[in-house]
Amino acid sequence: MISNKAKAHISLLCVNMIYGANYLVAKGLMPHKIEASALVFLRISGAGLLFLMLKFFIKEKVERKDIARLALCGFLGVATNQFFSMNGLSLTSPVDAAIIITALPIFTVIISFFLLKEPLTTQRILGVSIGGIGAVLLIYLGNSGLGTGSVTGNIFVAINALAFAFYLVIVKPLMGKYKPITVIVWTFLFGFIFMFPFCIEKLLHTNFEAFETTNWISLFYVILGPTFLAYFLNMFALQYVKPTVSSSYIYVQPAVAMILVAVVSYFVVNSQYKGDITIVKLLCCILIFMGVYLISSGPLKWFKS
Repeated sequence: MISNKAKAHISLLCVNMIYGANYLVAKGLMPHKIEASALVFLRISGAGLLFLMLKFFIKEKVERKDIARLALCGFLGVATNQFFSMNGLSLTSPVDAAIIITALPIFTVIISFFLLKEPLTTQRILGVSIGGIGAVLLIYLGNSGLGTGSVTGNIFVAINALAFAFYLVIVKPLMGKYKPITVIVWTFLFGFIFMFPFCIEKLLHTNFEAFETTNWISLFYVILGPTFLAYFLNMFALQYVKPTVSSSYIYVQPAVAMILVAVVSYFVVNSQYKGDITIVKLLCCILIFMGVYLISSGPLKWFKS
């Protein structure tokens, strides 16, 4: 029988596979079909309604003293995260965005050290370093030239990574006290409130009549995949693993992107990705998974005193 901790790791793997694909899917919608802020509105409101439907089957109240923490989680983990993630991706290239987002585990380890008093072990530092090197090299070597980088977009993505790192740490105590769906509904409620005044105007000016079938499919994927399903699985995983372990799985995202590139290159004639997969890049994938393993596993004998 699969343990809850093993299920948590499987969930985190699925989450980051979904996120890895989202770089290409969401970028395909912005900014020509829909503005980033309008997409943020649809992501938060659409997934929020789905979470609310699930909440009808679970009756659980939250204590008044936890409302402020839930509001902060909604501000950081939903509103700020989604706003700067989508607006950053819209302004910069998926390559730049993927490079910067790999700073998330580093942020989380440092924040956990100060807020949760988690030790900065040699093994953890080595894991972050190895995974980070593999991810940065992989993304650099896999640069397909999609999009155009910008300083503003890169800064927005960095703010997104920092906000989500704080969220992972701050939400952790709530996961041991309430059911995941309860925490998600409250965080999305507050996230919607914080997001609304900044995104509603862009939504009202979106021309949905110009959407083609593929655009609608992409939109539903962005709402159901990296928003609804990913948040739910991430919340489930946080019940059984530390925030630093959860954030370490972000290194899986560039590996997923590589796999998608390989699939597209194989099936699409004259694909711009032809010849983009090399042995060196596959070795970078191995470095990424080594980093995830070092951070998520218990102390190895080489690092025991």
